[in-house]
Amino acid sequence: MEEGLYYKIIKPDDPLSNFVDSFWCLYNHSNEVKETIGLPDGRVDLFLFCSPADGFRILLLGLGTQPHEQASIPVDCVMFCISLKLLAVEYILQESIADIINSGKLLKEDFLGFSEQDLQNFDRFIEKSTQLLLSVLPTVIDKRKQKLFDLIYKSKGSVTVSELSEKVCWTSRQINRYFNQWFGLSLKAYSNILRFRASLDHIAQGKLFPEEHFFDQNHFIKEIKKFAGVVPKELLKNKNDRFILLSSLTSK
Repeated sequence: MEEGLYYKIIKPDDPLSNFVDSFWCLYNHSNEVKETIGLPDGRVDLFLFCSPADGFRILLLGLGTQPHEQASIPVDCVMFCISLKLLAVEYILQESIADIINSGKLLKEDFLGFSEQDLQNFDRFIEKSTQLLLSVLPTVIDKRKQKLFDLIYKSKGSVTVSELSEKVCWTSRQINRYFNQWFGLSLKAYSNILRFRASLDHIAQGKLFPEEHFFDQNHFIKEIKKFAGVVPKELLKNKNDRFILLSSLTSK
């Protein structure tokens, strides 16, 4: 990670692991604005953000299907984030995110009981977030949906829609209706994003060839460019750590 930027990620404990991918924080301790480009990763991000220039905000980012436009990380910015899995959209947010695909929206400053004070300590933020999320979870979860997402995440998007349909006893049409209604894209489109996300682990290690169920090298390069905006070789260079997601992998 570039000097002046601090990044930390923590995985949740059970039973939140079915709904939360991770908690993470980002600090800009440098004396200059940092430029960044977000990459699609199959997660829905709930941000608590504060900087001297912009004040305190809570934002929700929907799924991304393309590289985000270049954004800036302000000086002395503090950012805490809950990266949600898709099952959390229905059972925690309880609201469709189909209208904010490749975008986001501002939430109320007291959303779920959060406040600017929660940005003072990352460990306490995780503790509070865990308690809050568990408190709003319903007691009954659709087992068919839970199994569907278990298979999707374990396979990193490599299982076909028809195979998933057979395994969860849910028609492909019904699955895609559910995905489009709640998330704004088809299951196949989402699986492609997860496959791209999995390939970043290999690219971060300098492996510029397909390992995650791509047809061939040309298909691999085409898919990476579609989601990252650049070919794998350029993505690996990651000049000035502008791809924060990739920087977090290389800094492990």
